[in-house]
Amino acid sequence: MSTNASLSPEPTLPEKDRRVSPWWRALAYVLAILLGLAIASAMSMFEQFKAQIGHMQKQLQAVAQIKSIAVLTDELHAPAMLITQDPQEFTLQLQRLNAVTEGQEDSMQLWALSGTARPKSLGVLTAKLKTQRLNASDKDLANIDTLAISVENRGGVDPAKGPRLPYLFQGAVIQKSR
Repeated sequence: MSTNASLSPEPTLPEKDRRVSPWWRALAYVLAILLGLAIASAMSMFEQFKAQIGHMQKQLQAVAQIKSIAVLTDELHAPAMLITQDPQEFTLQLQRLNAVTEGQEDSMQLWALSGTARPKSLGVLTAKLKTQRLNASDKDLANIDTLAISVENRGGVDPAKGPRLPYLFQGAVIQKSR
């Protein structure tokens, strides 16, 4: 008997079930869907962020930038004219701060002054406008420390001839720091 017992097959262990549990499979599907949604959301948010940056850049370009400013005063040192330079549009914006206007046969002319150099005409002001623009590039305002306004005959004076003195208004040019 003992020999027969040794010949009998050994008891076998039941084989392990190699199938994946349905719960793990369902969890894998749910996680895959969540991962897909997360990627889609991230891409959408990135596109919205790019659109917002583009919109803000357009708004920033539309806002006037000021490179320099001058407040011209009269002989009593009362503010008479505010002048700002917009370097993006190459213009000077002039705003009258008092009620002084030209006579029927007169014009006001804006001059750029720099030390002992000859005054440089920046243009003739249009009569009776409270706010106006004159073309002026950075080159026109290079090394300028004072702006002044003179009263000239209708239409202004030839820039080579120079202004009639004394100046009606004048003020220092202040450069904006960068």
